[in-house]
Amino acid sequence: MAYCRQEGKDRIIFVTKEDHETPSNAELVADDPNDPYEEHGLILPNGDINWNCPCLGGMASGPCGEQFKAAFSCFHYSKEDVKGSDCVDQFRAMQECMQKYPDLYPQEEEEEEEQPADPLPEAASEASATKEAAASS
Repeated sequence: MAYCRQEGKDRIIFVTKEDHETPSNAELVADDPNDPYEEHGLILPNGDINWNCPCLGGMASGPCGEQFKAAFSCFHYSKEDVKGSDCVDQFRAMQECMQKYPDLYPQEEEEEEEQPADPLPEAASEASATKEAAASS
């Protein structure tokens, strides 16, 4: 015999094997073919920005989402000869916000500094020294 109990916000439903033997009568809702956010990419057919596009990598919803949206919108709708040249203030605000969250938005400079120097020149000089030592003995 199936039964249900509530635990906080969760509703737990226990069913029997017999309950699973009967076909489900749940109605599935078909996807809306007119959904403007469904599989359109970054720019919607009407020219608006699709902030739900996975191509934005969550930037529109992070702690600097509003600044990102302002900068990206400014660039997208920019009519300047050098596209986006009128958006410096918005991009500066976004950058300042991102600097407050270095774990979420690592700076390129930091990434370059963390990488070890090219080991080839050092290895080449060691090999030369070894050859010279071998030649002199």
